[in-house]
Amino acid sequence: MREEPRDPEPASREGAAEGSKLARRAGLVAAGTLASRVLGAVRDAVIAASFNVAATDAFWLAFTIPNALRGLLGEGAASGAFIPVLSDVREREGVEAARLYYARLQGTMLLLLGGVSLVGVLAAPLLVDVYASGFRSDLELYETTIRLTRWVFPYIAFMGVAAILTGALHAHRQFLAPAFAPLWLNVAFIVAAVALPGALAVWLGLDPVFALAIGALAGGVLQILALVPAYRRLGYPLRPRFGRDAHVRRSLRLLVPLVAGLGVYQLNLVLSRQLASYLPTGALSYLFYGQRLVEIPQGVFAIAIGVASLPTLAALAARGDVEGAKSVFRRGLRLSLFVAIPATVLLVVLAEPSVAAVLGRGRFGAAQIEETTRALVGLAVGIWAVASVRTCVPMFHALGDTRTPVLASLLNLVTFLTAGLSLSGPFGVAGIAIAISLAAAVQLVALVVLLRFKIGPLGLGEVAGSAARVVGASAFMGAVIWPTRGLVAWRDGGTLTAIAVFAGALVAAGVVFVGAARLLRCAELTDLVAALRRRRARP
Repeated sequence: MREEPRDPEPASREGAAEGSKLARRAGLVAAGTLASRVLGAVRDAVIAASFNVAATDAFWLAFTIPNALRGLLGEGAASGAFIPVLSDVREREGVEAARLYYARLQGTMLLLLGGVSLVGVLAAPLLVDVYASGFRSDLELYETTIRLTRWVFPYIAFMGVAAILTGALHAHRQFLAPAFAPLWLNVAFIVAAVALPGALAVWLGLDPVFALAIGALAGGVLQILALVPAYRRLGYPLRPRFGRDAHVRRSLRLLVPLVAGLGVYQLNLVLSRQLASYLPTGALSYLFYGQRLVEIPQGVFAIAIGVASLPTLAALAARGDVEGAKSVFRRGLRLSLFVAIPATVLLVVLAEPSVAAVLGRGRFGAAQIEETTRALVGLAVGIWAVASVRTCVPMFHALGDTRTPVLASLLNLVTFLTAGLSLSGPFGVAGIAIAISLAAAVQLVALVVLLRFKIGPLGLGEVAGSAARVVGASAFMGAVIWPTRGLVAWRDGGTLTAIAVFAGALVAAGVVFVGAARLLRCAELTDLVAALRRRRARP
């Protein structure tokens, strides 16, 4: 039976008011994330053109290991264990108690981050075996990956510190500095890739790819420095304190289920990298570049919705206003799908043009374009599911529940394990990509069912109606831009003509989608336009 679009009880005035602000806050986060993703595409283009795929296979695998842990000790810890507790302490005990809790949390997390970094450096050979045992067939590649892992692993400590600062800022609805701080990682990568390879080879006798490891560490430091001024304006202490604290213990208890959830995610990530490590050289790079391209639309608004909504959801949940939280959740899910569905259609239709225009130059030739395109299509079909998952999980975290999402993650793992083993053989890297998308769709269904079981009817009828209109607008957009695929010999790479045609197709897609959405009366378009107008009207 289809749910009624309205809640059983009207949402509170505060919940509705906060929901109306969500588009503006998410838009701010999205602006920073868009800038970071665009600069990230430039970064990837520079790296792909400068290094062969064997070198990037080694580096991206080494970078994946600490970067994956960032989900636990970075953004995951901030969203699931820091922000809800900080919001609750500030609400119930006042600002000074919140500041004391956060100073002690810093001390505890610094000890934890230092220990993890040390273990990662010492255990690098084991970690490489766990993630990519197929590299053992190439001794030089295997040893280079181990050395890169040791160089890069302290990056997780920098990201953990950045997450602590970000958590406090997000809890106070301060999104500007955290949204733009990741730009510095991409800047560091680009400078390192351009300026350092020759110097490292001549002066230190190092493989040029180690320039990327230096760029990663420098980027981590720069992100912290970018957050410090805004953090200090909150009045929170920069100096950590050590000692027992009941609220810190509560955060650590919330962190334990996140560890389990990360364990599930890590198994998924490990399996995808393991499968790719047994495929021909370059498979890991093709999968990575495909994921980077789909992360552009996912990061522009889907992640932004989760980031912007969590503090509001946490505050409403702390006051017991579940109906208000549901209202904010539904608005966030509608806004996520409003961006994710057209992004899915756009990247499926323009997969090869996207890869050619962004990456197709230098050492990234026709064969690399073809394989990355196959990976991109498989990943793009799941953008809408991943975006929705990232909108649903913060609702559980706001309710202080970090355990239930782990159950959905387990279903994701089982689905990926089954599909990945079945599809990677006949379809190569494309099979791995399809398995990732399928697993995300299964996880989404599980999250919605579990959330409804936890808090009752969600009022998803209005979300379904909104999504249907967005699907119609997206389908029309896809039909209009389809002929673009045949206008250029895309496997010749990112020529000026190819880039111009691709840029024109993106502009046309945007205009057509907005026009169709307007004709179909998509309420999300109205929300976004109103948020932009309010933003421009502010002094």
